[in-house]
Amino acid sequence: MTTRAGFVALIGEPNAGKSTLTNQMVGAKVSIVTHKVQTTRARIRGVAIEGDAQIVLVDTPGLFKPRRRLDRAMVAAAWSGASDADIVVLLIEAHRGITEGVEAILENLAEVAGKRPVALAINKIDRVEAQHLLKLSQDMNEKFAFTETFMISAEKGHGVKDLRKWLAAELPEGPWLYPEDQIADLPLRMIASEMTREKLTLRLHQELPYQLTVETENWEERKDGSARIDQIIYVVRDGHKGIVLGNKGETIKAISKAAREELEEFLGRRIHLFMQVKVREKWLEEAERYSEMGLDFKDGNG
Repeated sequence: MTTRAGFVALIGEPNAGKSTLTNQMVGAKVSIVTHKVQTTRARIRGVAIEGDAQIVLVDTPGLFKPRRRLDRAMVAAAWSGASDADIVVLLIEAHRGITEGVEAILENLAEVAGKRPVALAINKIDRVEAQHLLKLSQDMNEKFAFTETFMISAEKGHGVKDLRKWLAAELPEGPWLYPEDQIADLPLRMIASEMTREKLTLRLHQELPYQLTVETENWEERKDGSARIDQIIYVVRDGHKGIVLGNKGETIKAISKAAREELEEFLGRRIHLFMQVKVREKWLEEAERYSEMGLDFKDGNG
C-alpha cells in the first residue's frame, strides 16, 4: 500500500474561512493536533485522513496589505508558513471577489509557491449567482496559473470532499507524519490549554510565558450543546500570580474572554470557561507538564 502525507498551507485574508474549512476537512473522524514547537514553523490546525493519505493542515496568519513595519513582519511570518508546505490553498470569499488584499497576495504568490501546486478555493459560493462565480474564477486564473480551482462552502460542506480528494492525490508519497491513534486521541483539552497559553503569551509579552503552564482540568458536556471547561494556570512564584491576575483581575478576565471566543469559534458552540491561577514552584521539573505541552521532558536536560 502506498501512503501519502504532507503539509497543506491554507492562506487568505483574515476571515476568509480558514478555520471553518479546517473543521470541515478534518470532520468527525479525527481530532485536532496542537502545534508542537519542533514540527513546523506554522501552526498545525488539524489532520484529515483521505484514503491512504494523511493531510496535515497548517494555518497561516491572515494575509493583508501591510502598511507599517510591524504589519510587514506579520505578513512575512504568514508567507514562511506557506513556503514550508507541500501544497498551498488560497481561500477567497465569493461575494467579496478580488479585493485589494487578494491582489496583494497574488503579487507574492508565484515567488513563494515556486513549483508547488497552488489551488484556488472560492468560499461562500451560496452568497452569489453562478455566472458571478464563473467570472471570478476566470479572472483569478488569468492573474495566476492555479493548478486547480474549487467552488466550496466551508460552512455547509459543499465541494470540500472534492478538495480533500485532490489534496490527498497531490501529496508526496511517504509514511504518515502522525500515528492514526495519536490523532484520534489527542484530546481537545490539550487544544484548549494551548489556546489559553497563547493568549497569556500575547498579553504578557516576554514577562512570563516560559514560567507558566495551563492545564485543562475538567471538560463537561452540557445538554444544551455547550461545554464547561475548567483550567488551572500554574505559575512558579506568588509575584507571577499577581501579574497574571492583573489589577482587579482585569488581565485574567481579558485572557479568559479571548480564549473563550477562540474556543467557541473553533468548536462552533458555546463555551463556559473558568480559570484559576495557582502557584506551583516545581512545575518546571514535572515530566507530565511537559508531555501536556507536547514536549519531551528528557529533551530538557541538554
